[in-house]
Parts: sequence; C-alpha cells; structure tokens
Amino acid sequence: MTTPRDLSIAAMDMASGRPVKQGDLSLALAGAEVIDLLDAQAIRLDGDHIVPGHRPAMADRLLDEAAALLVREAPYESVGDWLWRRGRGLSAAYVAALEAEGQLTRHRRHGMPFRPSRTVLVDSPARRQAANRWTADEPILAALAAAVGIRDELPGDSMSLADDAAVTVLAAVNDALMELEAVRQRRAIEDAAFDNIWRGQ
Repeated sequence: MTTPRDLSIAAMDMASGRPVKQGDLSLALAGAEVIDLLDAQAIRLDGDHIVPGHRPAMADRLLDEAAALLVREAPYESVGDWLWRRGRGLSAAYVAALEAEGQLTRHRRHGMPFRPSRTVLVDSPARRQAANRWTADEPILAALAAAVGIRDELPGDSMSLADDAAVTVLAAVNDALMELEAVRQRRAIEDAAFDNIWRGQ
C-alpha cells in the first residue's frame, strides 16, 4: 500500500468522528503522492520544485498515474502548483480505486430504501496496515492526518525523523490548505452579502 491509500483509509476509518472536507483531503493526497515518489526516487526536489528522475514501474496504479503527469521540462512545477493541479477530485479517485479493488463495500441504510448507500471499509490487509501506521504515529501519515484535521496536532519534535524534502512537501500542503480555507471564507462572505442585497429589494 501507499501513503495516499493509507491516508484515504484513515480518513474513512480511524477518524469517523472527524469528517474531512474532500478538497482538503485531495490536496493532502497529492502531497502524499509526492512523498511516495520521493521515496521511490522517481523525483527529487530542487528547492520547492519537483524534478523528475527515472520512471520506475510503480506497483500502484494511481501513483504510476501521478508519475506520468509530472512536468518533465524546466522550469519544473512547484510542489504547491502540483497540489492544486493533481489534487482536483483526487479523494474521489482514491475511493473509486479502493472500491474497485474490493477494499470497500456499499451498505444500504436499514429501513431507508431511498437514502444513498453508505461506503464501508472491509476487513483487509490494507486496512490493517493503515491502522498499524496510524497507531504507530508514523510521522508522515500522522502529519498529513493532522493537516486535514482527522487527528490532533503533532508534537514539535515528531517530524525530526523526516528529511528536508518531506518537510518541504508537508509545508506546501499546509499552505495550500490555508489558501483553500481562505477561498471558502471569502465565498461565504460574498454569498452572505449577495443574500442581503436580495433581502433588501
């Protein structure tokens, strides 16, 4: 399994009491892909820019797709730009992949035939692996989970095991999440102002 898949499972499973906004999760998943591509030595960072290296065969389809989408000519793409470009709809793509692999099942709510079905994780090795990383407070997964609000903030020294490139990616994820929240707040204010104009007519 991969960090994005483990994060997707964690968002659905271990953090059921803290629902995650899909846009937030999509940005974090795109960041998780960068971290896994760094680990696979498919990329390196030059400052905050993603420099593709060799193209290894990735066992995971979505991670292989991510590697294929990298900008391969200078000037290379920044991590922040990648998060916004790759992140669009990415949480839904990971849910669809997990469902296609039999990691998820859909349950009808008993006695509510007209309500949409609920997606539930099945007991599987992938789910147990994600749970193990979660309970072990694995630094990267824990930092991404904290960024999207499905676990408490980490102690300041918890990222001491992460390398500089991972820290750069996590910082870019946090910046993107703050930017997305600012956009949401601005839209809410604009919508409220628009409603007030109509009420005053």
